[in-house]
Amino acid sequence: MKRPGRSDFQRCLEWRWLIFGMAAGWFLAAAASAFGAEWPQFRGPTHNGVSAEKILINWPSEGPRRVWKKALTDGFSSFAISQGKAYTLVKRSIGGQNKEVCVAWQADTGQELWSRPIGEARYDTGGDEGATGNRGGDGPRSTPTVRGSYVFVLSAYLVLECLDAATGQVIWSKDLRVEYGGRVISWQNAASPLIDGDLIFVNGNGSGQTLLALRTTDGSLVWKGHNDKMTQATPVAATILGVRQIIFFAQSGLVSVAPQTGAVLWRYTFRYSTATGASPVVAGDIVYCSAGYGVGAGAVRITKAGDTFTATQIWRKPNELMNHWSTPVHHEGYLYGLYGHGEYGSAPLKCVELATGTEMWSEPGFGPGGALVVDGHILVLNDHGELVLVKADPSAYTEVARYQALTGKCWNAPAISDGRIYARSTKEGVCLDVSVQPPAPLRLQSALRKSDGCFQLGIGNSDGSALESGRAAKLEILATTDFKISLTNWTRLTSPGALSNGLWWVDDPASSNLPQRFFIVIENP
Repeated sequence: MKRPGRSDFQRCLEWRWLIFGMAAGWFLAAAASAFGAEWPQFRGPTHNGVSAEKILINWPSEGPRRVWKKALTDGFSSFAISQGKAYTLVKRSIGGQNKEVCVAWQADTGQELWSRPIGEARYDTGGDEGATGNRGGDGPRSTPTVRGSYVFVLSAYLVLECLDAATGQVIWSKDLRVEYGGRVISWQNAASPLIDGDLIFVNGNGSGQTLLALRTTDGSLVWKGHNDKMTQATPVAATILGVRQIIFFAQSGLVSVAPQTGAVLWRYTFRYSTATGASPVVAGDIVYCSAGYGVGAGAVRITKAGDTFTATQIWRKPNELMNHWSTPVHHEGYLYGLYGHGEYGSAPLKCVELATGTEMWSEPGFGPGGALVVDGHILVLNDHGELVLVKADPSAYTEVARYQALTGKCWNAPAISDGRIYARSTKEGVCLDVSVQPPAPLRLQSALRKSDGCFQLGIGNSDGSALESGRAAKLEILATTDFKISLTNWTRLTSPGALSNGLWWVDDPASSNLPQRFFIVIENP
């Protein structure tokens, strides 16, 4: 239920309201709260690894409650969560051949609902050799993208498919090598399909037509162009200086294009070496990028004069702050991410000031996993299967919780949806409950007309427990004599309330001697 007049941001957070009328002693009450957000694609609903949910911060010593855990076959794909289903890619042997397979599970139970092969699972060019490397490739790297009743997948060998989310049946399929001259690079494709609006954006790596925008409905071409060779990095969608844009991290560097036409808005030349797997990070008018293999990191500030954009480098650190394939996350002016190249099991988690590239702190022992922002904290999945919760605080590394959730290699990012963490390795997948139990609904516990004729209200918890002072401070009361008018025309009570005997008491002086009065109590986030 949506309260009219509230901002979109406030509507996405949890709130509760209580409505009642007072006339001859009767009242009507109701309550509502928001649901947890979905995680329908790589790095979440807004492409930036940021969750708007509230989660349990103080984990029990044995870790969060396990909803389910199941064995998986190889894959570096993350989870996408939508409409009660969890999707990922795995490598499976089918008819004696290794295939990349999209799998759908029931999000509540981990029960497999369907599976669909999407292409060959062969990783024979490039790869880290050694005890901790990926001999043979360790499976698919791309993550499914969900939009409504469809699931979109991009295989290692550039086959883009749209699947029915209910059955896994193929709705349409495009082989980008055949249709657009796509060329497979070493380590093959690891980028996930990016959807913005009704379009799907990919780098198909065809000469003179590398960047592609296709319709989600049927895979038909909207535009193609440019000659920016692909990397393993997933593009991002962002609004910068009021203009929506799609930002690719190509071998040429960053290239931003208009979603509907593919026209280049701005470029930032950035050195390429061997492979680049981390996505760009956008924060306001600053865009950050980084790569391994001695490349390092850099950031540009985007400016706009008329219709012309300019990307101006504000700092560059060669061979420093290398994100191999672990994309950092931004929170309040700082980057938090896993840095280093080839430092399996030991790469540090760092906090970096975005505007300057200044390293604030560094904590070793993580390796190249993934991170996201949730509830003022950084949730990290390290490469050996530990989930670590760290305060998003640039002044110091402060660890809040740690839990060994998985065995196997975890070269990917976790997902959060509806109060649950979904994480996987090359061997296992797990779903953990970190939901915060909502407070008891509010109830009108006392309502009386005082000697001066005004109404006095006593608001409390429906279960009879004492209303906390912090919760009482978030309450707001609106009043009217006409229940049918728009909520925006109700009057906010300004008389100070008082917390006494577990109830919040407030007077309505304007109600003196009125025959009837309606009130709404709103609990703000």
